[in-house]
This record gives sequence, C-alpha cells and structure tokens, in this order.
Amino acid sequence: MMSLKSALAKPFAKHIYKKIQKWSRNPVEIQEKVFQELISQATSTEFGKDHDFVSINNYKDFIKRVPIRDYEALKTYVEKVVAGEENILWKGKPIYFAKTSGTTSGSKYIPITKESMPSHVEAARNAILMYIHETGNTRFVDGKMIFLQGSPILKQQNGIQLGRLSGIVAHYVPKYLQKNRLPSWETNCIDDWETKVDAIVEETLPENMTIISGIPSWVQMYFEKIQQKTGKKVGEVFKNFNLFIFGGVNYEPYRAKFENLIGRKVDSIELYPASEGFFAFQDKQNEKGMLLQLNSGIFYEFIRAEDFFDENPKRMTIKDVEIGVNYVMIISTNAGLWAYNIGDTVQFTSTKPYRVIVSGRIKHFISAFGEHVIGKEVEQAMQEATKDTNIRVTEFTVAPQINPKEGLPFHEWFIEFENEPENLSTLAKKIDESLQKQNSYYFDLIQGKVLQPLKITKVKKGGFQEYMKSIGKLGGQNKLPRLSNDRKIVEGFPEPN
Repeated sequence: MMSLKSALAKPFAKHIYKKIQKWSRNPVEIQEKVFQELISQATSTEFGKDHDFVSINNYKDFIKRVPIRDYEALKTYVEKVVAGEENILWKGKPIYFAKTSGTTSGSKYIPITKESMPSHVEAARNAILMYIHETGNTRFVDGKMIFLQGSPILKQQNGIQLGRLSGIVAHYVPKYLQKNRLPSWETNCIDDWETKVDAIVEETLPENMTIISGIPSWVQMYFEKIQQKTGKKVGEVFKNFNLFIFGGVNYEPYRAKFENLIGRKVDSIELYPASEGFFAFQDKQNEKGMLLQLNSGIFYEFIRAEDFFDENPKRMTIKDVEIGVNYVMIISTNAGLWAYNIGDTVQFTSTKPYRVIVSGRIKHFISAFGEHVIGKEVEQAMQEATKDTNIRVTEFTVAPQINPKEGLPFHEWFIEFENEPENLSTLAKKIDESLQKQNSYYFDLIQGKVLQPLKITKVKKGGFQEYMKSIGKLGGQNKLPRLSNDRKIVEGFPEPN
C-alpha cells in the first residue's frame, strides 16, 4: 500500500523537474540575470562603493574593477562583518557565519545571508526529487534517513549565529521529513566523533533505514561499526536501504569498499555543497557529472588551472568553457563573496546542460618536479589499478619524495588497505602506468629519468583515522587531501606495524 507521502512525492518531483529544465535550457541568459541582480543589490555596500559597482554595466567592467580574491584577500571586509558592521559585503548583516577550519588561514567565517540560505536547503531536496522523477522510486520516503554531520549547536557573535554549515542546515529540515530523520538532536550534539558514531549506531540499528548520507570516509566508519556490532553486511541489517547521498569527496575510490560493506549495489546521488554555496548536484543516474546550479544567486567565472598562477589569467563565463579542461572555479554570490576563489578545480562533462565534476583543489596538486598531477588523476589511477581485483583500499594520500636515501626522486603513495594485494610492486606498477597515460608531464619525467616510478608505503590499519584524531580533525566535514606538494601530512602518520 503506497503511503500518502510517497504518493505526493511524484507530482512534486515533476513540478521541480520542470522548473529546473526551464533555467538549465537558458544557461547564459540566466547567468547574466544573476550577475545583474547581484551587482544592483550590492551597489550601496562598502565593497560596492570601493569597487565602483555603480558603473559596472557588463562582465568586462566587472573584470576591470573586481580582482580575484581568496579568503585571505577578502579578510579585511569579513572582519568588519564579524564585528557586527552592516552593509559591508552585502546589504544588512548575514544571518549566519559558517565557520570552517581553513588549512592556511585558521578559522574562516563564511557569511550566509537570508538570500543565500534557501539554496543551501533546496538544492539537496531537489537532488532527491530529480532522482524520484527519473527512477519513479519513492519507497525510501517512508523509511528513516540519516545525515552524518557536524553539531547543530550554534553560538552567537555580535547578533549573528555561528556554526558548521551542516549544523546550520540541520535547523532547516522540512517538517514533513522531521519524523523520518536521524540521529536525534542529542546525539547530533555530541562533540567527540567516535562517541557520536557509536551513539548513531545504537540509534539506527533497530530502525528501517532507507537513505544514508554523508562524506564517504565518515559513512565508512559508521558502516564498519555496524558490521563489527552485528557481524552482518549493512544491506542485511537495513534491508530497505537503497539510496546513498554523498558529497565533499570523490566516491569512486570508496565504491568497491562500500559495495563490500553493504553487500550489494545501491543507487547514489552526488552533491557539491560548500559553505560558500551549494554549487551542483547529480541530476541523472547514468550521466557523469553534476548539474551546475546557475539559478541560485551565484555567478560563476572560470580560469584554466594551468594559467591560474600567471600574472593576468583569462577569466571567462560559462559561455566560453570547454569539456574536459581543468578550471579553477570563481564565484560571486548573494552572500557577498565577490570574484572569490574557493580553491576547487572542476571539469565540465557536458555543456547541454552544464555538468561538472570536482577534479581537485588548486592547492592540492603535486608539481614538485613540474608534473602538475591533480586529485582526479591519482584517484583514477587507483581505481584502474584495483579494478576487477580483490584489493580494497580504505584511504590513501600521495606526497613527493624529493630526497630519497638512494636513487631518483619519486611519488610516494601512502595506502591503508582493508584487503592487501599479493604483490605491492605489481600494484605500484599498474598505478604508475595509469598516471603516465593520464598525465603527459609525469610520463616525460619518468621516461626522461628525472623521476623513478612511484613507490607504495603501507599505512597500518586505522592509521588515517589516528592521524586525523591527532590533529583534532576526526569527523564532521574534515577530509584529508588526496595529494600534497610537500610531506607535511605524511610526516605526521603513525609508524607502520
């Protein structure tokens, strides 16, 4: 018997699908409209006055007046907003600050305004509705759903509430979902991540879980604890679990491990949320990439990643992007971020409609020898090398070894295995071949005997979690970079057993 909620989901999904079709079919006009609205709304702000918004009529004017900035460069404005001043980056005051632990600048305070808040909430909902529209599957709406997230406890600072983005969003769960949602408020407020996951396991075990959502590395911890406690696969414990929603990192390196923990395949939806805005979500099960949110108060610019550190790199709008090129994504938003570099690199998989994949971080790459290796390439290499094998990888990161004890420098891959390969050097060879195939600079350096092929260093079981705990970043939205241009991260790893 179909429940009322399940029956209503389909017409609502169709309505949302039509709305999304409307703007995704007119992308350039929609972005132009967003651009004009942003400029006119912020003309009388301090930032707008400093950058002569009143005389900006088009994108060319904007490029001339508004340079690209990262958080550090915008900090003087943000500090005024944090101090409670009004009309600085956007009209009035923000309603929240999403506090994030920046890697370089300590804590970052990212403003969220009453204009920007709805898109953080609606995009995740719309992703689920697009899935319903495409598959016709509404079985999960009557079960329980869980979102592994940060604490919803907010602090006040000069009349503005402050917390983690996932904690802020927890206050906006629609009424019709509240009964279905886990964990309980009390559990969600537990600070220590391991204690919290244990409490979540206790709470969810007796329930009919149908949707599970979160960053893959933390959901994996939850799944492992369920398996330890019950001795069963997660799909056996939760027989109706059929939808996994994730964001924050690429799922592919985790997919084999997850299917093993669950014991079967489940559908998944990828999201691209950030404190600075909800940028994209997967709108089709069988299409690569996520639909870029062009109608959400965010104006996008793109710069080719290889040109990004030039003195005057070319900035472009979606009109000029090409499929498969690595771009740094720059945003201007109705939360008051202007020509802001969030640090992510993306590639377009389609321009009709505009779909993207996150290819890495502009800061997270290895180019110690001029090789320009990015996150997407190391993940794809790992995937190709372990495909159709029983090797299962829990986590990995890559660092350059510039001064080895002997021989040429190399890339060192630190890997924690759940299921080890019989032969490490065979796996290393496969990964290296894939990387050479994907990256011509790396190929040239290996062939030219500037680098020797990569080497694998085994990390003991639980080593990655131990490391994250040691730096106070276990759980929540924290994730370890796939690769870095120095050895700072790997120096902190526990000794292998």
